[in-house]
Amino acid sequence: MPPPPADPTTSLFGQLGRMARTSGAVGGIAARLAGEKMGFKTNRADHAEGLKAVLGGLKGPLMKVAQFLATVPNALPPEYAAELAQLQANAPPMGWSFVRRRMSSELGADWQKNFSIFNQQAAAAASLGQVHRATLLDGREVACKLQYPDMQNTIEADLRQLRLALAVYHRLDNAIQHEFIYEELAERLREEADYTREAAHMRMYQAMLAKDPGVSVPTPIPELSTGRLLTMDWLEGQGLMARLAENPSQESRNRIAESLFRAWYVPLYRYGILHGDPHMGNYQVRPDDGVNLLDFGAVRIFPAKFLAGVIELYKAVRDHDNDHAHHAYEVWGFTDLTREKMDVLNEWARFLYEPLMEDRVRRIQETDDPEYGRDVAASVHAGLQRTGGVKPPREFVLMDRSAIGLGSVFLRLGAELNWSRMFHELIADFDPVELEKRQKAMLLAAGVPATS
Repeated sequence: MPPPPADPTTSLFGQLGRMARTSGAVGGIAARLAGEKMGFKTNRADHAEGLKAVLGGLKGPLMKVAQFLATVPNALPPEYAAELAQLQANAPPMGWSFVRRRMSSELGADWQKNFSIFNQQAAAAASLGQVHRATLLDGREVACKLQYPDMQNTIEADLRQLRLALAVYHRLDNAIQHEFIYEELAERLREEADYTREAAHMRMYQAMLAKDPGVSVPTPIPELSTGRLLTMDWLEGQGLMARLAENPSQESRNRIAESLFRAWYVPLYRYGILHGDPHMGNYQVRPDDGVNLLDFGAVRIFPAKFLAGVIELYKAVRDHDNDHAHHAYEVWGFTDLTREKMDVLNEWARFLYEPLMEDRVRRIQETDDPEYGRDVAASVHAGLQRTGGVKPPREFVLMDRSAIGLGSVFLRLGAELNWSRMFHELIADFDPVELEKRQKAMLLAAGVPATS
């Protein structure tokens, strides 16, 4: 059931109120960066810490956007990226009176008749909604993901602030042109507010990973779900940091990492579909070291030719073949690429693909330097500034976020696997025509609406 249309009056004042609360944070970035441009000294680190505090206390997409941008190299000044990357989307939950009203608006005044138990305290609270554990009349344990009120208008207000912040930063730093980044984040955020779409994504992931026993996906319950309420099976698991605190064996760490690798990359290379948010709150570790995959709002569907370009770029980097690398970037959607710009992009590509280059067991990053990735990003940033900057294609945004996000998890796990062999097993029979057929059939069977 789609959400009812917003009242225009409520919509206007809701957006104005939101902008009033966020404009100070965004304006602060603008003022400080502009001051630096004019030669005034500012303390970016202190302001970045304050910005994190402001966004961390807000429910809504601006916090989620900040997390995304923190993982896109050079999309933000490094001080801001470092602070915003720590946002955990775990704002305090709404109280019981709020929950009662929201549940009534979604399932009717007698909504509690559907449950034998409905926990009043939220099990988790995030940027767009909160989750309550409940028990159905037949004894099934479920999770009820309830969206905060007026979220569509909150998204639009936050997107206005995002556009302003990106425009200000671009005037001062031309390494990354943000137009397509904004368009991609805006569309994905609008989709995330549609829980009917997320339920379809969930069904799709169940089907794509049905043959992978190391990955569990909850089952949505359509009769207790709407566009703003998603009820699904409750899956038992624990957070990664809690699991690591138990000091698991190397074998256990490896199994967790392999399960995560397959959860993200089997759908990508077999169906062209990516879970675009590897945030640690979006999966759990099972007792058998498998994983529960959660939160299917940020899902990206790629054209087969883009995946072909990803594989071609890997081979080009491996073989030091600049002609094929140039073609691969064009397939991805990069334009106006000089050889100098491509050399800079290849530095980033080598960093991402490096664990796949040798057929052997290894850590995801073999240097013990914790600043290694940041140093590479800084070098790429300087190179892009020197050569006039690039406009990343829309498809690049979530692909890059997932690669960096998962890489950091594998690094934290200390996993030792043959990443090259796992990757080659996935792409061994890659055929763009067959992928398109599988993708179309999967989207149709799951009832996933059309997307860009």
